[in-house]
Amino acid sequence: MPHNDICYMDAAEIVAGIVAGKMSAKEVMEAHIAQIERINPKVNAIVTFLPDEAMKAAEEADRARARGAKSGPLFGIPIAHKDLVDTKGIRTTKGSPIFKDNIPDKDALIVERLKAAGAITIGKTNTPEFGAGSQTYNEVFGRTLNPYDLSKTCGGSSGGAAVALACGMMPLADGSDHGGSLRNPAGFCNVVGFRTSPGRVPTLPASTLLYPFLVQGPMARSVGDVALMLSAIAGPDQRVPLSIDEPGSVFLRSLERDFRGTRIAWSRDLGAFPVDPRVTSVIEAHKGVFKDLGCRVVDGEPDLTDADEIFKVWRAWHVEMSMGTLLDTHRDQIKDTVIWNAEMGRKLTGPEIGRAEIKRSRLYERLMAFMEEHEFLVLPATQVPPFDVTQQYVTEINGIKMESYIDWMKSCYYISVTCLPAISVPCGFTPDGLPVGVQIVGRPRDELGVLQLARAFEKETQTGKRRPPVIESA
Repeated sequence: MPHNDICYMDAAEIVAGIVAGKMSAKEVMEAHIAQIERINPKVNAIVTFLPDEAMKAAEEADRARARGAKSGPLFGIPIAHKDLVDTKGIRTTKGSPIFKDNIPDKDALIVERLKAAGAITIGKTNTPEFGAGSQTYNEVFGRTLNPYDLSKTCGGSSGGAAVALACGMMPLADGSDHGGSLRNPAGFCNVVGFRTSPGRVPTLPASTLLYPFLVQGPMARSVGDVALMLSAIAGPDQRVPLSIDEPGSVFLRSLERDFRGTRIAWSRDLGAFPVDPRVTSVIEAHKGVFKDLGCRVVDGEPDLTDADEIFKVWRAWHVEMSMGTLLDTHRDQIKDTVIWNAEMGRKLTGPEIGRAEIKRSRLYERLMAFMEEHEFLVLPATQVPPFDVTQQYVTEINGIKMESYIDWMKSCYYISVTCLPAISVPCGFTPDGLPVGVQIVGRPRDELGVLQLARAFEKETQTGKRRPPVIESA
């Protein structure tokens, strides 16, 4: 089979092909290594590349298969891990000069689970320094470029992962999401990114086991592959108190569903933030898709008053808690936005944190009343299309000044505050060919429902099938 055909197959098809003997894990790995060698120099998505190790692992997988060994759900799938995630014996820099030579002695839990499911590590994907900010650049590896326009950003912080997927360098990728780091790059790169409920994918190691806003989740080119990957990385772990008891196997259920009569709240801006008209135009053009599926689509949004304050207080607390020591010892090696956020955390008082938590409780009460009436909330995944890659962050939208480096991400981080599952699915393109994602938010812990609606939308639009121009020009 031609390499390009393999590189754009769904992960589920690849696994089925290997198990049926139609292709080998070695063939699959050879195709993806060739694709990385051809395309990655153009976009800088994979920053630590391990072709020899990956090929040996693929050959061993084929030998194990020949011996009759049981095949996991991700058997033979090449995968690169976000450079924030610990990988045993493989450099993990966190995008920081402080950790440029850091080699962990243990895999993170998500990496353990992916390997146990049969996935094969091929390298690491680029991320902003410490994953802070939705623009993927750092002093260790430089910028990752958007494959739909190399002069634009790919978003972040799972930016390298999104670009690698869009370019056919791998079929699946892991990522993490605090204020939009799975959803933003997915929207910017025409792939799928799923922010799961806190505890759906248990996170280890973690500086704070009970912190609900920072989660890990799957990325892929299709909703079906996101569900497949989630089946491997979800499931309880008694070491993580927030972990959800349901096994990951629930996500192997059918994604087909009749949506006739399903009530959806349609929001252009949550009534709270500016959205670039180019994004609004693309999203509005696809409102009818949900109606064609039989959904009852009504304009509206929950009252998320205080979401901005809640997120910024807890984010500042978390940044200081996780970065405070480094701030004291390596301040000159940390980027300004991270220093600013950590110092905000140091200025917080107990009463300020307490008030934010009270407001979060009241917000959640209002949200639950709203979600009883509406099964899903649909809104833009991002407030702007991909912007100039030399710009660190968006400073103005529709003439409205942004107060900080994260303010342009309210469409994502307001949803983070709710702790509801939210997915970004390819929706369309601006007139100049830049991807736009739509965000589908579900009820508490209803990842399966979100996947089902996302899959129905994906089938109708086929937007995710469009390949980036860099593939043809490389």
